[in-house]
Amino acid sequence: METFEEHYASMRATILKCMPNVDMALIDRAVAYADAKHKNQLRKDGSPYIIHPLAVAEIVAEMGLDTDAILGALLHDCIEDTDASHDDIDSIFSPTVAELVEGVTKLTRANFSSSEQAQMENLRKMFMAMSKDIRVVLIKIADRLHNMRTMQYQSPAKQVIKCRETMDVYAPLAHRLGMQKIKWELEDTSLRYLNPDDYNAIQAHLSAHAEQDQAFMDTIQKKINERLQSVGIENAAYGRIKHIYSIYRKMQSQGKTIDELYDLYAFRVIVDSIPNCYNVLGHIHDLFNLVPGRFKDYISTPKPNMYQSLHTTVIGSQGIPFEVQIRTWDMHETAEYGIAAHWKYKQGTGSGEEKDFEWVRRLLESQQDTDAEDYVQSLKIDMFDDEVFVFTPKGRIVSLPAGSTPIDFAYAIHSGVGNAMVGAKVNNRIANIDMTLKNGDIVEILTSKSAKGPSRDWLNICKSNQARTKIKQWFKKEKREENVNHGRSSFEGEMRRVGLPLSITLDPEVAPQLLKKLSFDNWEDMYAAIGYGGLTAVKAVGRIRDDINKALKLQATEKMQQGPLRINPDSEAAKLNRHAINGVIVEDIDSCMIKFAKCCTPVPGDAIVGFITKGFGVSVHRCDCPNAANRDLPIQAPRWVRVRWANQEEQPFETTLELDCITRDGLLLDVAMAMTTARVRVKELTGKDLPGGRSLFTIRFEVKDVSELDAIRNKLLNIRDVVGSRRGQN
Repeated sequence: METFEEHYASMRATILKCMPNVDMALIDRAVAYADAKHKNQLRKDGSPYIIHPLAVAEIVAEMGLDTDAILGALLHDCIEDTDASHDDIDSIFSPTVAELVEGVTKLTRANFSSSEQAQMENLRKMFMAMSKDIRVVLIKIADRLHNMRTMQYQSPAKQVIKCRETMDVYAPLAHRLGMQKIKWELEDTSLRYLNPDDYNAIQAHLSAHAEQDQAFMDTIQKKINERLQSVGIENAAYGRIKHIYSIYRKMQSQGKTIDELYDLYAFRVIVDSIPNCYNVLGHIHDLFNLVPGRFKDYISTPKPNMYQSLHTTVIGSQGIPFEVQIRTWDMHETAEYGIAAHWKYKQGTGSGEEKDFEWVRRLLESQQDTDAEDYVQSLKIDMFDDEVFVFTPKGRIVSLPAGSTPIDFAYAIHSGVGNAMVGAKVNNRIANIDMTLKNGDIVEILTSKSAKGPSRDWLNICKSNQARTKIKQWFKKEKREENVNHGRSSFEGEMRRVGLPLSITLDPEVAPQLLKKLSFDNWEDMYAAIGYGGLTAVKAVGRIRDDINKALKLQATEKMQQGPLRINPDSEAAKLNRHAINGVIVEDIDSCMIKFAKCCTPVPGDAIVGFITKGFGVSVHRCDCPNAANRDLPIQAPRWVRVRWANQEEQPFETTLELDCITRDGLLLDVAMAMTTARVRVKELTGKDLPGGRSLFTIRFEVKDVSELDAIRNKLLNIRDVVGSRRGQN
């Protein structure tokens, strides 16, 4: 196990090598600060926690980033894991460093309804910070890289979770940023834990054939060098075996064993100019036989991650195919380090070309009105899939996910073009809108001012999440009533298909639980979401199916075990014996259980109404509760009864308030102090950040009546940055 001194010396040497003029006194101050904050924390291997920030800072230095990025790497866990705050780091170091640390910090203190939502929120925050300062995501990737290097100390279950997340998000993100070297290490390490048998088998094969493979590569390398030297082209040529995960993917996609694979070798030829790249290509094709259809020119048409090279696959005299990549030294640096190789902060000129971050903005747009699980899955399409390059009639290159259609192209140009689309031409010929576009296609979108907008069928045709999101936004904005009707029909049809009664969604005891599971406030909003494509009926019913079956089973059991409530509207004895239960009198019902509905938490002074439940007596709601809104419907009316508060000694009633606030430091403490000075018994106080600099605080506490509740509410509204309140749910 390496010591702090060894890690510090290694980091220092790397920083001085990559940044000879760095202010090491400032770096040392950050090391001391992070060490003090993490003083009593240990890594899984028992080493001091400070070793992790030191390692991340060293990786960031290897990327060639600046002093602020190294400071951000050293402090990246301070806000999340210690008592350090954004303001502390701002005042001690700089606002820029504080923003970098804040951008990297995960939303661990927020409560989410699902792991997918948590992942979406983390990704959304990372992309928002990334669109402002690319160093945020570079530090994040460095953080994940070191965690993967020490994955052996995690539990097997944690290893699988972290490695899947790495394969789903971080390795493809490194690819999208052009950081191939890091991408390969992330992929190989993930495969080692996700599929150890295949990983070990490939590694064993490569080890067993190492001498044979090296001899082959030496022969090819010598042949290339001799030819290029003979014509006076200065170059650096070398061969390598493709990395383990790349071999694994070839085995899976081609259904072959490693012994049956031939294209395991790749050679790079690095020269000093672009003309020489094409000169070398001619010599390679003269030396070896070209494999048709395997030549790609990424110099004239760079990838979106700025990658440039000529790729060609050839076969030598031994009959073994291999790939040759030809590039300049600048292209090679970009291929190895991606966006970091174009780091503008080195020259103090900004954070990168605006066009380099168009895809980040597209990802941010796509998270709007999108189900969390769908968003995480769609990232794999928009950010991580292979691209297809097509052209506008004026020659502009447009990058789209592989498999895209003219619909995707139209919305990539502009949402107005997509919404007004009536047809398309591909290579100057009328084409179907579901045609799959190929590299080099010239696409023209035909539009009309009288177009009625997109069709719902387009959601099943388009490939990119950008197009799908814009189509959903159009339906959400333009067709609310149609969406509700369409969504209701789809939802009810799916309920009937799986054999669930629709009446259960009207039960005020069950409906709040179902809506909470679906993350909607009411059924109409959910129907609208299904209508415009933000949620599918199959997924909606699937999420609540178990809850409905449990509720139906519980109701059936209780109905068998307990007799009916005794309702005696004409019984004088019942009227004489009627008494308050839990502070409430139920008219016309003798001796029954009383409970207060958690959906609206009524307290004395509220106008109330009662609902006869199956097996639980009478549930008391506020009259303005959304779940009591349907009490006049014929199907519901017989189960609603009149109730009133009894005159009695004071007793506490539990209720909930939700506070809408403007986010600021110390606000939660101010709210807690206000509740303390009011001598209120607080059962629960939680808060979470919302988009747009807003926060939501939820307080569950006890009061004796509505007048006390109003007094407490007024006290809370007098707190600075508390802008609104409403009765909430427990």
